[in-house]
Amino acid sequence: MALLTALAACTSPPPAPAPAPTSSSTQPPAQQQVYVSIGDSYATGLAPGGPGESFAQIVAKKSDLKLLNLACNGATSADLATKPACGPEAAGRTQLDAAVEALRGKNTGLVTVVVGGNDLVPCAVAQDPVQCASRTVADIRTNVAATLTRLREAAPDVKIVGLTYPDVFLGAWVNPSFPNGKNIARLSVTMFQDFNTTIAAEYAKFGARFADVTRTTGAYSDLAELTQDPKYGQIPSSVAKVCTLTYFCDRTDVHPTPAGHQAIAEAVAAVG
Repeated sequence: MALLTALAACTSPPPAPAPAPTSSSTQPPAQQQVYVSIGDSYATGLAPGGPGESFAQIVAKKSDLKLLNLACNGATSADLATKPACGPEAAGRTQLDAAVEALRGKNTGLVTVVVGGNDLVPCAVAQDPVQCASRTVADIRTNVAATLTRLREAAPDVKIVGLTYPDVFLGAWVNPSFPNGKNIARLSVTMFQDFNTTIAAEYAKFGARFADVTRTTGAYSDLAELTQDPKYGQIPSSVAKVCTLTYFCDRTDVHPTPAGHQAIAEAVAAVG
């Protein structure tokens, strides 16, 4: 009987394969969400030796987002709505128009905005730099509000993160190009506090988050708090940090080092 049972098992036709799932039960693969980056050279990754990996690229990789980087070197807050965006997908549109179009596609998971630094550049050589800066910050605030209004109209619930900048002028403390560098460094602390408070409040009005890159890169701390730097000797800790995270101390270049872009990316992630 056992032999017959075994023989029957060997000679019986194999069971029919299970039917393949029909198309109605097959779920299409999820579409990768888009990360829209608008702004200036901080988003493009510009550096003294040429473009490198920017904080936007780091954020996109870590968040598994498809990066649409529309930023342009030298862009001001007004340029977002008036000048052509950069990058292969710009197609002649402004940064703001291209961003709005992406948002209307309803697959955007994140928008970052880094702008304002280039607006303030002319104030460095103005007859009254403080008065120039006050007027310019008011203009930046107006332009940021106009930008956020259109972004929110296109996508009321999308996550928007506004960024500020490292206080690169702390680097004037050790940069020989500035004979009065220590005074510039001291004044910059108050300047960045005022600027960031004003701009952060504008982002908050539109339900956007604010990544305080100035704080992340070591500013606001007491300049009497010293550390031993291998290149510059005993200097304020905040100066040493900005020397590590930007090229300002030795090259008078305001752009972040690779470590700086990493720090900015972490600041974006930290705001949730």
